[in-house]
Amino acid sequence: MKHVQHIATISEYNATVEHTTLHPLVSVINLSECKKRGRNVAVEALSFGFYAVFLKDDKNCEIRYGRNYYDYQEGTLVFIAPGQVVSIASDDIDYQPSGHVLIFHPDLIRGTSLGQGMKDYSFFSYDVHEALHLSEQEKEIVLQCFRKIQLETGHAIDKHSKKLIVANIELFLNYCVRFYDRQFITRDHANTGTVEQFEQLLDDYLHSASLPETGIPSVAYFANALHLSPNYFGDLLKKETGKTALEFIHAKLTGLAKEKICNPSKTISEVAYELGFKYPQHFTRFFKQQVGTTPNDYRSTLN
Repeated sequence: MKHVQHIATISEYNATVEHTTLHPLVSVINLSECKKRGRNVAVEALSFGFYAVFLKDDKNCEIRYGRNYYDYQEGTLVFIAPGQVVSIASDDIDYQPSGHVLIFHPDLIRGTSLGQGMKDYSFFSYDVHEALHLSEQEKEIVLQCFRKIQLETGHAIDKHSKKLIVANIELFLNYCVRFYDRQFITRDHANTGTVEQFEQLLDDYLHSASLPETGIPSVAYFANALHLSPNYFGDLLKKETGKTALEFIHAKLTGLAKEKICNPSKTISEVAYELGFKYPQHFTRFFKQQVGTTPNDYRSTLN
């Protein structure tokens, strides 16, 4: 069984890299300035009780998240949410990575606008191989944000500290949203291929004879088939098509439903079953939400 070491607090993490804790809920660490330590070979994976953002400056370390390995490139950002399990691999047990890490505890942002909006930063749920690759200019902006946060953590804690630190973290994350938008655009050719694969998978699924048994497909099903995390897949599709993955699936399902309803030899219940709905009333509710009318009323307009 994999041995997972859980690091619950900011001070615990600081201790592992021998970094002084200046603030109990947030830390910015230049890993190249930390004392080189031997890696605990008994520890195969780590999980954190806080948010962590790693900016790597070398290629000598691999990180595994889920089933995927990602070989760090210089100037790469990886985002890890509390509770996610990551595995670090290096041939050198004395290896000390270079780069920077920003860590902040959920308690820091609780009750703030950032805390309420963290769900919007979906890249914290991306797989590692969907990391953010920075240009030199973007990397400098990230480092500037880190320096501002670090400067504030070194200031004596007062009534302004939390507001200023949280504001700078939010600024950093908003820059990352912009950088991911750029990355989706610069990888447009690859993204188009992913959308085409998704459309083909969706068509195959909806026209499969097993649809009545397998039921309506989920976003996670297609993300897994394309070896993407659900959030990355959803964000990619939204930027490429203007629709969420669920909207895309529902639109295809509605189009197929209209085709089947046009066949007068099939009852609405039969159509519902063929489309993977367990109960006809669920199909009726879905169809009315999508089309604005019930299946029976839609059929009557065709006569």
